[in-house]
Formats: sequence, structure tokens, C-alpha cells
Amino acid sequence: MAIVILVAVLVALGFMGWGIYRAIRSKPVKAHMVSYGIACVAGVFTYAYFLSLDLSELVKIVTSIVLGIILILAGALYQRRLGSRSGG
Repeated sequence: MAIVILVAVLVALGFMGWGIYRAIRSKPVKAHMVSYGIACVAGVFTYAYFLSLDLSELVKIVTSIVLGIILILAGALYQRRLGSRSGG
């Protein structure tokens, strides 16, 4: 378990270091790059948390995540279909 926490902390520090490096080099940091980096760091911390759970809790959480993904995709497809009907 300690190695998972270590990896999560190193990823967070790496993300902060990447931001500082980009700022020093005066390279543009775009919003989508920051959002992607934060999502990756959150994913690593979530993975570390999942590894500490009992199996039954893990199954419930993974099932709810998969159901959420299915509902988000269904909503996006429905929205796309409505958008194409209105001519937009």
C-alpha cells in the first residue's frame, strides 16, 4: 500500500514540476492540458484509494462508474441526435 501512495505523490509532484518547467520556459499552458493533467493525477489518487478497499466495495464502485459512463454516453448520443434534427 505504501508504494501506491508513493506513486500517487510522485505523480502529483511531477505534474506541479511540469507546470513550473513550462512557466520557466515561457511556453504556453493551454486549459485543456491543465485539465488533462489534473484528471490524470485524480485518476492515480483514485486508483490508490481503490487498492485499499475490500473487494465487495470495489465491485460496487466499479459497477457505479461503468453505469455512469454508459449514462453519459447515452446522454451525449441523445444530445447529438437532437442537435442534428434542429439543423445545428
